[in-house]
Amino acid sequence: MRKEFHFDSSPEPYTADAAVLCCFDQRIRLAVNKFLQRREILRPDMIVVAGGAKTLASPRNDFERDFILEQVRMSILLHQTPRVFLMSHSDCATYGGLAAFGGDREKESAHHQEELSRAAQLIRDKFPEVDVSCFFVTFEGIFAAANKGSEQVA
Repeated sequence: MRKEFHFDSSPEPYTADAAVLCCFDQRIRLAVNKFLQRREILRPDMIVVAGGAKTLASPRNDFERDFILEQVRMSILLHQTPRVFLMSHSDCATYGGLAAFGGDREKESAHHQEELSRAAQLIRDKFPEVDVSCFFVTFEGIFAAANKGSEQVA
């Protein structure tokens, strides 16, 4: 093989700060990365797929959900991951975008709140040893999804 890029990276084993499930939408990538740094998640095991937490809350099929659960399991097994961050975002195409909610951001936020809660319960049931946190990413910030509303955290 021909070397295309040089970069020195530590080959030492590591403990992941969190397994982070989020959407692959480029529009949220910078905000998610900065948010993780602010939360001192410096070694995340990133699980980046279309829809993010939707793959657990309302998957298109069992394979989709099972694949994500296996990724979380492997993060815990291989990197002793103590927590899981579940993320969804505004205007996500896998939900039909903001248009699916009639352009109503409150309705969209409430729906994502329910989805994140359902995804979190699934993770808690399967992996009771990890802490689970849920976040809703908008184009104005990142909100902690709690059982009774959301609080902006970034």
